[in-house]
Amino acid sequence: MTIAPTAVHRVRAATRTTRGAWRNSDLLLRVALVVLGLVVVTTVVAVFTGLAGSTSATVGGRLEGASALAPLGTDNLGRSLLPRLFQGIGTTLVVSIVAVACSAVLSTVLGLLAGYYGGGVSETVMRVVDVLYSFPALVLAILVSALIGPGRPAAIISIVVITIPLMTRVVRLATRAVAERDFIVSARISGVRVPRIFLRRLLPNIAGTIAVQASYALSVAILVEGGLSFLGFGVQVPEASLGLLIQQGMLYMTQAPQLLIIPGAVLVVSILCINIIGDGLRDRFEPRETRSLS
Repeated sequence: MTIAPTAVHRVRAATRTTRGAWRNSDLLLRVALVVLGLVVVTTVVAVFTGLAGSTSATVGGRLEGASALAPLGTDNLGRSLLPRLFQGIGTTLVVSIVAVACSAVLSTVLGLLAGYYGGGVSETVMRVVDVLYSFPALVLAILVSALIGPGRPAAIISIVVITIPLMTRVVRLATRAVAERDFIVSARISGVRVPRIFLRRLLPNIAGTIAVQASYALSVAILVEGGLSFLGFGVQVPEASLGLLIQQGMLYMTQAPQLLIIPGAVLVVSILCINIIGDGLRDRFEPRETRSLS
């Protein structure tokens, strides 16, 4: 029996389309990695070496345009925007990364316990998660900041509280899927201790899921930190963050639009790059999980 030429051509065309989509996805992922890497490396170098200048020194008049001393212009106090922008990026990244790291650890522990033991443990964990998940993210963040007081700790705790519910749910589902496989059942029957099962068998098989969720949580964290600082509940002056810079730039949008546009563009580009990287991680880890979890 022969296959019609039209069918063969359709299969080949579909294959070429799929390969083209993968190449475009890989190219987009590389661009996102390069852009985000440049932002991070440039910020680290500028903050630790002071090459961009002082964040508090007055270098010109108020709300001036670009100049040799202030390549991105000056703010309402005559300070150069460039060093404050790097300071803001550094603050936002540090707060977001610390918060997501804490959230990933807590979510992994809760998800492993709920997914492995099930029953009452799972019900207890998931009901607490559901309560947190029922609150709108920004409202919950404002509530936490109002109880603790504005500042970095409030921003970190707010991000942790917001990102834990979804991460815990996903880790629990991944853990349940792996815990039902033969190599976990045989480990239980053989008397392998639970901590060893968690560390040697469960964690390696759900690490991809955790990495993907952490990348998405990082973009949410940057957005939440920006929103809190913009509303006055996050990082406070004399420090700077992207949200705080946007809030200050909004007041002078007509006289010096760069004070609003530049921090806003950095915030949007950073979140976009992180989401693209998260999509790339998902595309690479999901086939592995489908093929073999052992």
